[in-house]
This record gives sequence, C-alpha cells and structure tokens, in this order.
Amino acid sequence: MSEEPEWSEHRADPTPPSPAHGRHGTRRGPWDLWQDFKDSPFLPATVLVLILAAGAGLFAGSYTYAMANPTPHDVPVAVVGKAESAKDRSAFAAGMEKALGSSLELRHFRTQQNARHAIEAQKVFAVMRVERPEGVELDVSSASGASVAQLFQQAGPKVGKKIGVPVQVRDLKPLNKGDPRGLAIFYISLAAVIIGFVGAIQLSVHARRLNPPERIAYTVAYALLGGFVIAAVVDWGLGALALPFVHSWLILALTMFTSGMVFTMFNTLIGRWAMLPTWGVMVLLGNPSSGGAVSWPLLPSVLGEIGRWLPPGASVNAQHTAVYFPDHQLLQPYLVLAVWALVSCAVFWTWRHRHPGGRDRTAAHAAAPG
Repeated sequence: MSEEPEWSEHRADPTPPSPAHGRHGTRRGPWDLWQDFKDSPFLPATVLVLILAAGAGLFAGSYTYAMANPTPHDVPVAVVGKAESAKDRSAFAAGMEKALGSSLELRHFRTQQNARHAIEAQKVFAVMRVERPEGVELDVSSASGASVAQLFQQAGPKVGKKIGVPVQVRDLKPLNKGDPRGLAIFYISLAAVIIGFVGAIQLSVHARRLNPPERIAYTVAYALLGGFVIAAVVDWGLGALALPFVHSWLILALTMFTSGMVFTMFNTLIGRWAMLPTWGVMVLLGNPSSGGAVSWPLLPSVLGEIGRWLPPGASVNAQHTAVYFPDHQLLQPYLVLAVWALVSCAVFWTWRHRHPGGRDRTAAHAAAPG
C-alpha cells in the first residue's frame, strides 16, 4: 500500500483582523480617519448642514432686527411760516418727538410751495405748518414712506389734543389704490434680486459650458425677459401699481443683471461657495436695509446708511422715484446698480480662467491623459 504524501498546509488565522488596523495591518489614527472624512462627500454635506442652520438664524435675525420694531431716527420734517408763538411750535415738535420716541430734523422753509417741493425731491417726509389761529397743518407723504406717514398720522392728532392745539392731517402723496401698504415696489425689487442670482446659479449648473461672453449675454437675456414679465404681471395683470412701464422694466432688468453678475463674480473668486457672499450681500443685508418694507428713517441707523449703497436698496429707490416722483429723478441709485454690475463683470472677465464653466476648459480636461 502506497503511502499518501504528506502535505504541509499553512492555514490562515481564523481570527479576523482588528478594525483598528488598516489594510496592511497598521493601526489607523485620528489623522487617517480625518483624511478619509475629508475626501468623502460627507464633509461638504456636513458643512452645508452647519451653514444652512446658521443661515436660517441669520435670515430670521436680520429681518426681525430691521423690521420687527421700527423706530424713527432723525426724521426730516419741513417747517413753514411763523407760529403764533415760539412756544406753540416747540410744544408741538417736542410732543411729536416724545410720541415718536425720536428727534425730528426740522428744516425751515419760507413758503408752503417750497416745502412741498422738498417733499417732491424726497428731502423731507412731512410738512408742519403752525401759523394759523386754528392750529397745526401736518402734511404727510405716504409715497415718501408709508410707515413714516402712518406714524405721523397716528401721533399728530394725539399730540395736538394733549397740548390743546387742533391738528389737521393731510396726505399730499397717497399710494396707489392697488398698493395701500406701499409694499409692491419692495416685492418686485425682491423678486428681481432673487431671480437674478438664482438665474446665474442655474446657468452655472445647466449651461456650464457657456464661455464668458455667452454667459454675460444670457444673463442680459433673462434679465430683460424677467424684468418685463415682473412688470407686466404687477401692472397689467394685477393692477397693483401704475408703472411707467418701460422705465420700471429697465430698472428691474438692471437689478436682475446686477444680481446675476454678483453671483458670477463670487463664483469666479471662490467657486462652489459663491452662494454664501451673494446671499449675505443681497438677502441678509441688502433686502432688510433697502427701505422697501420699512422706510429708511425707521431702520436701525447702520442699516439706514448702508442700504442705499447695495443693489436691493438702489433698486427700491430707483423704482420708488420712477413710480411716485417722476419729475425728480435721482442719479445715485442708478450709479449704485451700474457700479456693482460693472465691477462684477470686470472681476469675472479678468479672472475668467478661474470660473468653473466654459467649453475650452471642459475640452482641455477631456483631452488630458487619464
């Protein structure tokens, strides 16, 4: 009987490797785990969770801070003529300041006509006349600022009653009947701002291969068409505002283009995180300080000063003047929008090689080895 050959077998250790060891049996430390996490999709997802949570709080906080408890700050008021006595005028002005919780910035004019011209030029929010025996004439302008006019309309008669002086309140510049609270201009400007940068985001996602001139051209295209549709819906469709149509349309288009190019600029500079500064400038800071929902004398002083230098505030000011004060156009809001648009375009064009889109770069990456 032949003997079976002896085979030497090396059996594997049935004990599984410790999870603390790597593929080659080395122990993985915190740094290795961090590297794995950093290279995984979980890092940007986690960062987004934190950013969205912070953004929600900032969004609610910025709007609440600006609009929840509007308080007057040095409201410009025209004063006409001479009172029966200096005491009459100072008593009424002091009573108004106490009722409003703020000081009034009194500007003296010789005639009622000059004071009304100041209303038209948006230099004052009300006209106070204390020179007739029958009491005080208080003329407000809802078109200049609905929230300011409402405060004056409520406070004036109460103050007059306290000091024994009858007060007659009139509205020199009422709002359109379809917009009794004066918010329509804020809403259409807000729509132009948000759709402006959302459009740029969508171009970056769905039309990534557009080259720089094409990207700018398509931003112009959706701004012009979007501005037209906003104006048509609000004016022709809803009748909320009697817009100077072409003028308002072009303001909305310029606003949308500026907002879109601001995102494109940030997308060129910092890539996928461009939404953060765009949202911060346009929504968190720009919209609450625009003066559209709450007039600028009622905003916190810092917001009241910076709001008009940001695109949302400039858009509201330009639209507001076009609708209610067409004979006293202001140059500043158009310059603000134009400067933001030109700077954004210049930054994008100068560093266009850093922008994540474009056919040339896509083709180069496709042709590269590996």
